[in-house]
Amino acid sequence: MGTPLDDREEQAAAVLDRLYEEYPDSTISLNFADRLELLVAVVLSAQCTDERVNEVTEDLFEKYQSPEDYAAADEEELAEDIYGITFHNNKAGYLKSIGETLVEEHDGEVPDTMSALTDLSGVGRKTANVVLQHGHDVVEGIVVDTHVQRIARRLGIADEERPEKIEQELMELVPESDWQQFTHLFISHGRAVCTARNPDCEECVLEDVCPSSKLDSDVDLASGEAWG
Repeated sequence: MGTPLDDREEQAAAVLDRLYEEYPDSTISLNFADRLELLVAVVLSAQCTDERVNEVTEDLFEKYQSPEDYAAADEEELAEDIYGITFHNNKAGYLKSIGETLVEEHDGEVPDTMSALTDLSGVGRKTANVVLQHGHDVVEGIVVDTHVQRIARRLGIADEERPEKIEQELMELVPESDWQQFTHLFISHGRAVCTARNPDCEECVLEDVCPSSKLDSDVDLASGEAWG
């Protein structure tokens, strides 16, 4: 029976405790060797699977090894080099622009502030948070990707719909020491059990505290719609 705890902080704490136990080795799944590769990989990962990004970047990172390489790239050729990535034409433009900005404004280095990162083409707060956390060891917030967005709403620890608003809700509930790992745990759970279309509620370690459980709820709180 999915019955959330009365207090949202208690609910969030219980969820974290169980997910830490369930996914002890959860971490970022993108492959990268330095901050530039991380930035590029995260930009490419928007609305695309990490698995696909890792396939594409294996060759991409051999060909483009510096901001100067991206800045000097032919945009059509760069788009071909990332073909298979969602919105590859748009993202080729982002990568070329990012290369130019890093060269012209940051001495070829990936910046370490939220404001400077979000000034880069194709970089929003989610992408900037990932780069700060895994490139600079700076934790300013919680990365809210589609898994976090979906599961936090299903569990009743977030009401908002937009990622930026959900992030603010979660930052008030979750201890700062857990902000980085929170995302990895939710991504792991979203991939393994709490999938978008057909979550396996019977196998879920959170089922008894989840108000969206298909076992006793008619509504998916993530979408606000009835379960199919």
